[in-house]
Amino acid sequence: MEQTVEQKLRALWRLQTIHTKIDRIRQIRGELPMEVSDLEDEIAGLETRIEKIRSELDELEDAIVTRRNMIKDAQAAIKKYEGQLNEVKNNREYDAITKEIEIQGLDIQVSEKKIREFEFEIRNKTDVYESTQEALETARKDLEVKKGELDTITAETQKEEDELLKQTDEAEQDIEERLIRVYRRLRTSYKNGLAVVSIDRDSCSGCHNKIPPQMQLEIRQRKKIIVCEHCGRVLVDEGLVQEAEVPPVA
Repeated sequence: MEQTVEQKLRALWRLQTIHTKIDRIRQIRGELPMEVSDLEDEIAGLETRIEKIRSELDELEDAIVTRRNMIKDAQAAIKKYEGQLNEVKNNREYDAITKEIEIQGLDIQVSEKKIREFEFEIRNKTDVYESTQEALETARKDLEVKKGELDTITAETQKEEDELLKQTDEAEQDIEERLIRVYRRLRTSYKNGLAVVSIDRDSCSGCHNKIPPQMQLEIRQRKKIIVCEHCGRVLVDEGLVQEAEVPPVA
């Protein structure tokens, strides 16, 4: 059976009333869900950063070990070449061996310089690592507190919200798909989620612009669905609002 315009308006107003109650419950939670999500993202980022620094520190430690081994090898080579100096037979051999000793000595200097650079990097990265660890611990504590607050509020309001969501599904079944699409589009267009509003002091209670007397009369007659010419919200009269009843939450 085809619904009358008045029945459609009542169904839309009922749906809006239920959604408004859900919105208020979620407002009680405030920014906590977003804060929890942001902290979780921050912790994940800090953990990734710590892992990266730890890997870099390990690489630097390995590089130092490699350079120290290179120094030992060079020192062993110098010792070997110095022993060969006693056995040289001519100046050419002497010059070749002393050249090798010189090269090994330069290699030692380069490795020692590299070790100092690596140790300097390690000190800097260790400072960053420790400060990042502290930031991580602080974020984890903050998350624990925020999650506790959110869990408490959710526990207090979840039953009511679940019941209202059930009512929402039931209410939407009484509204044709075309109007549901318009309603949803309007709800997402405004931060307060109001798609259906009443007349309040001769004005649209959504955008507070004045409604012409003739339009007010047509709204009260409930013969057609009328939207605010300023904000596009569906308008209902004060009488319908007073008459409408939403089943109480169990």
